[in-house]
Amino acid sequence: AGAMAPVGAWAAATGGTAVLPWLMFLIVFMWTPPHFWALALFCKDDYIRAQLPMMPVVKGDAATLRQIVAYTIIVVAASLVVIFFGGGWLYAIAAAVLGAWFLVKSFDAMRQNNERTARGLFGYSIVYLFALFTAIIVDSLI
Repeated sequence: AGAMAPVGAWAAATGGTAVLPWLMFLIVFMWTPPHFWALALFCKDDYIRAQLPMMPVVKGDAATLRQIVAYTIIVVAASLVVIFFGGGWLYAIAAAVLGAWFLVKSFDAMRQNNERTARGLFGYSIVYLFALFTAIIVDSLI
């Protein structure tokens, strides 16, 4: 439901929809799993005690990390498609740099499989989404 915010806001502001808000929806939708699974990796003991079936508890760390990498690839690809539907040069640079670093952090987390890299990935995922959407706004203003 949270991923629908760009679509709803766009429709409210313009009276219709376009490709860009749906791409923004896709970005948030595909960003959510690696964001929350990174959190679940370093909070796994809490989920076990609470008997909550988060992916690291049910499928293990290695499977979770493979899924994180797969979803990160998809979200970065979706963020680059925005370039063809309204993203300008500033957004293109931001999406490429932010996406490359998100991929590096995801692959590092998979390779190292420790709490430090999971925490780092989780923290960066927040920065990534905020910075990416900020770049969309700023780019539309220049």
